[in-house]
Amino acid sequence: MAQLGVQLYRETFSCSICLDLLKDPVTVPCGHSYCRDCIKTHWDAEDRNRLSSNSCPQCRQTFDTRPVLVKNTMLADLVEELKKTGVQAAPADHCYAGPEDVACDFCTGRKLKAIKSCLQCVASYCEEHLQPHYELPVFKKHKLVEPSKKLQENDTVSAAAESTERQRELEGSRLNIQQRITDVEKDVKVLQQEVEAINGSADKAVEHSEKTFAEMIQQVRSKQKTEVSRVRDLQEKLEQEITELKRRDAELKTLAQNEDHNQFLHDYRSLSALSESTHSSSINIRPLRYFEDVTAAVSEAREKLQDVLKETWTNISWTNISLTETPVDVSLPQPEPKTRADFLRYSRDITLDPNTAFTYLLLSKGNRKATYMTKSQSYPNHPDRFTNWPQVLSKESLTGCCYWEVKWRGPAVLREGGVVNIAVSYKNISRACSNSKEGGFGLDDKSWALQCDPDSYRFSHENVDTDVSGPVSSRIGVYLDHSAGVLSFYSVSGTMTLLHRVQTTFTQPLHAGVYLWEMGDTAEFSKLK
Repeated sequence: MAQLGVQLYRETFSCSICLDLLKDPVTVPCGHSYCRDCIKTHWDAEDRNRLSSNSCPQCRQTFDTRPVLVKNTMLADLVEELKKTGVQAAPADHCYAGPEDVACDFCTGRKLKAIKSCLQCVASYCEEHLQPHYELPVFKKHKLVEPSKKLQENDTVSAAAESTERQRELEGSRLNIQQRITDVEKDVKVLQQEVEAINGSADKAVEHSEKTFAEMIQQVRSKQKTEVSRVRDLQEKLEQEITELKRRDAELKTLAQNEDHNQFLHDYRSLSALSESTHSSSINIRPLRYFEDVTAAVSEAREKLQDVLKETWTNISWTNISLTETPVDVSLPQPEPKTRADFLRYSRDITLDPNTAFTYLLLSKGNRKATYMTKSQSYPNHPDRFTNWPQVLSKESLTGCCYWEVKWRGPAVLREGGVVNIAVSYKNISRACSNSKEGGFGLDDKSWALQCDPDSYRFSHENVDTDVSGPVSSRIGVYLDHSAGVLSFYSVSGTMTLLHRVQTTFTQPLHAGVYLWEMGDTAEFSKLK
């Protein structure tokens, strides 16, 4: 009978939010009961996160206005009686995690057993903390597996999922190669036209000079042969490059069609790097009159013609048609690092640009830390300065693979408060905006921002917000693979937990930045090397 009473207590007289005995019980309009403080805290959090306001945590019914909370006196009396019996409001012992069990990463105090692990969050959840994965759209594509103690050590992506991502990378590499083939083929055509121009000009010069200056003809033909040979050599190299690119494209196409995921990954990792082009994607040629000076001088003395020929070939530098090196990056994208040590291999030293800082932001000596002050700073006028938003950009432009970390916190008197946006942005983001949807990090298509507050995250781009789940940390890691279009944010504590990843195409170099919301907020770029 005592066991029955305990079970009845657990089902009826415990708060589903704190899982403890009801304290000052109140009942909401749908009929469910909670501790007064628990339901108020729940609704306050919904207001801050702009979720459906004033909802019941159990049945999810929403109320147009926040209901007036009235004490449930019957429940209060029953709870008082139960307190006198000494029965404790807690889950059954078998629900708690033992030494051999996987514990929930989000329970405080004594942890409950985890019922699932999430490969994307790299975390394990009990039944209560798992509910957002079933209910919120942002978690729809997360892969749940049986609880695992070695979640951090396991591969977080299955062979099939990794194969799919590598297929996308191969497709991007093939597009780059095909574009490079097109560009080099244009170079070959231009060089062919150059050969024709040289031959035509030489023929005309020889035609006018043949009878009078026989020995000069030999010089002209010799120069013609030399210059044609140079162009032919360059043309041959480019044609060889086209052949190599087409061979690599066919190789990648065959690899992309391999449906055996494990074999595909093995072959993919064995691919050799594609050699860089030694030529540009365009040839800068100005019109040259190769032998017309000879034609113009044919009526003059032989000595003058010799001088003209010598001067002509001194002034007509072959650099006029040489290829300026601007290599095209068609290398295969690099897999994202897994451990913090791997990320630190790509660490970048980030400093803030005082010329971009909002006037109420104070930069530290060394320009690594920004603090939102109560008084305006004496910065000089500068066209790069943000005038509407409390934010600042880095001096360094970021391309390739980069990693950096930002430490943030709220005002010293409210250590649990404060909101900071950790962002990347193009340099040409608006400085003095005319409306509320320009210039602020995350509000337009020129910037991407992770908003950090004491109990949640939110990602913003083009003024679209996405709620982000993960352990709250005062240190955020940012990984950028510019050529692959990958931007990832990590919570950094004892381990690194992926918070949000962006897959896009970056059209310009990026700059790191921070946006401070409240007086006293600080953000500091860590010195990792």
